[in-house]
Amino acid sequence: MSLKERIKHVESCIQAACDRSGRKREDVNIVAVTKYVSLELTRSVLDEGIVHIGENRPQNAVPKWEALQGRGVWHFIGHLQSRKVKDVIGRFQYIHSLDRLSLALELEKRAAALDTTILAFLQVNVSGEESKQGITPEEATEFLKETASLTRVKIIGLMTMAPIVDDPEQARPVFRKLRELRDELNAQGLTKEPLTELSMGMSDDFEVAIEEGATWVRLGTLLVGKGEET
Repeated sequence: MSLKERIKHVESCIQAACDRSGRKREDVNIVAVTKYVSLELTRSVLDEGIVHIGENRPQNAVPKWEALQGRGVWHFIGHLQSRKVKDVIGRFQYIHSLDRLSLALELEKRAAALDTTILAFLQVNVSGEESKQGITPEEATEFLKETASLTRVKIIGLMTMAPIVDDPEQARPVFRKLRELRDELNAQGLTKEPLTELSMGMSDDFEVAIEEGATWVRLGTLLVGKGEET
């Protein structure tokens, strides 16, 4: 399929998932995961009206960002090393992989130096898989307490990665648990503003994620035609 056809297909799937779960289409955002595709294809994605771009390696993303002259809204979706924060701040508006206090502090320092604010998702390892990054659900309360005083890092929601399974329905409990955790954390009043966002769902399971409350879905293969998502 062409890029236009893939976008049309994705849009129809999102709308159907919203209809099934009684949600509004505008409440679900697409992050086009372009980490394995060319600059030209990334530009085409933007030309087709997809605003949000997801990358996971600064060394690959920065040249794209510069060539595109900052077009789009950039999301860092992979594991972020503290020493790479300097390359991310000022280019990426969103971090989907905040998973430790030291990273939050480095983001805070670098964002303050540039007089900017970074929007972050707290990455939670809901499935408990050793191969997955993120804090445990039980650690989330303490993490939000430890970061409550930060002024340049704004935690807006939670992110998780579901296990790779044959049937997307098998991922549903993971997505549901992340939504329930967000609601539990909000009930504790740990953040200045409620956590509203859920970054969950990829090409193989995004419809189930939307049915369970995803506000951001990270789509690579299905949308841009090749490559994999983090």
